[in-house]
Amino acid sequence: MRWSWKIATVAGIPVRIHATFVLLLIWIFGSHLAGGQSVTQALKGVGLILSIFGCVVLHEFGHALTAKRFGVVTRDITLLPIGGVARLERIPEKPSQEIAIALAGPAVNFVIASVLVAVLSVQPTLDWNNPASLEQSFPARLLLINLFLAIFNLIPAFPMDGGRVLRALLATRLPYVRATQVAANVGQGIALLFGLVGLFGNPILLFIALFVFIGAGQEAAAVQMRSVFDGIAVSRAMVRDFRTLDSREPLSRAVELLLAGHQQDFPIVSGSGGDPVGVLARSDLLTALASGKTEVTVGEAARNCGVAHPADMLEDVFRRMQESGCSAVPVVEPGRGIVGMVTLENVGEFAMVQAALGRSRPRP
Repeated sequence: MRWSWKIATVAGIPVRIHATFVLLLIWIFGSHLAGGQSVTQALKGVGLILSIFGCVVLHEFGHALTAKRFGVVTRDITLLPIGGVARLERIPEKPSQEIAIALAGPAVNFVIASVLVAVLSVQPTLDWNNPASLEQSFPARLLLINLFLAIFNLIPAFPMDGGRVLRALLATRLPYVRATQVAANVGQGIALLFGLVGLFGNPILLFIALFVFIGAGQEAAAVQMRSVFDGIAVSRAMVRDFRTLDSREPLSRAVELLLAGHQQDFPIVSGSGGDPVGVLARSDLLTALASGKTEVTVGEAARNCGVAHPADMLEDVFRRMQESGCSAVPVVEPGRGIVGMVTLENVGEFAMVQAALGRSRPRP
């Protein structure tokens, strides 16, 4: 994920922190000071947030380690202001596996809550019937927060764990794509209810509603895209009509080709052997021109996006492009050099054509 930095690696899984999470901590600290509280109280507020997100990380590791038992790799775990995101390499093969992975996260929060109950049971000064007493106890606040996290995540709405459980249950009766669409619709319906309640004075619910609504739509779109790409080789979707640029050519040559034709991304090859050394995307070309780097070569303005092979699966290459931020990848065949290009634009058009063909086929 862009704008995130790795802070640790646990059990082979990178843990990243997003820039917006740092902004959240700064905002929490500043809001305490603006409210007239001392620096010590502000630090305690930041400490509570860090403790909550520590529980969130454990929640995500519950998903990741359970997924590992089923042979599903977790690429990384990223901390965001809205919580944590564990990116699984693929969807589990069986609905029962997805249910187990989804429930593992809330189960971790229930375990943490149980431990905190044991800790609080030896504190004779704590009055469970007195809200003020609970508010002053750090373990009690963390206990209530973990119970909230567990219960909230079990709501049957994407992208929360309950939505994934609902999708898995539906997938035992429906095709996977259809099950995802139904679960996403349920999630967006719940999001609308959150938003309606939020309109009556709870802005946090409005934020949650927006997050759930967008997340449900993105999940449905991602599964639909994966179903279109399933089993499709790069050779079926690559662009075969393209121009390459020598790494020593000036940017003006790239501008000339950009204006003269339909191609927007150019493979850059070495002058001697013709091997691919990078890709010059239209966005990178315009950035270089806007910053006054009109005298540099295309090789200096290009970025390394790796290469693909004709037999590679389109889904894997597309995922790599999304993660790297590359809009194009050259397709290389041994002994022939660059034989094609995979571009985001062409992949999108391929997906639309495949979807249209699927809708036009008569149903059995």
